[in-house]
Amino acid sequence: MIFEELTEFQKDLKKLLKKYRTLNDDLYVVKQVLTIAPDARPPFSFRIDNLGLETCIIKVKKIACKALKGHGVNSGLRLIYAHFENEEKIIFIELYHKNDKENEDRQRIINNYI
Repeated sequence: MIFEELTEFQKDLKKLLKKYRTLNDDLYVVKQVLTIAPDARPPFSFRIDNLGLETCIIKVKKIACKALKGHGVNSGLRLIYAHFENEEKIIFIELYHKNDKENEDRQRIINNYI
């Protein structure tokens, strides 16, 4: 599986790393899981529909973050990615904490995948 990141995602990650120092390690684990099972798996992740896109966009709701002790997979971190099944590629679009933002940036998704 090939993993890529949008420039905006890299900015999100850099900002969150100041607060959650284990995030790089946590994302490494997420990548391992996505290599085996990249599709949506409720209740941990689900497909974002109603965007008018052919690309499969998935939102991961439950990411284990070691920096958030006592919260485990209910850490509140959200990851949005595009899955290209035929190319065996995943592009990370957005990463945020649910307290910072209610929902994903749909405009960012649309701008990059239309």
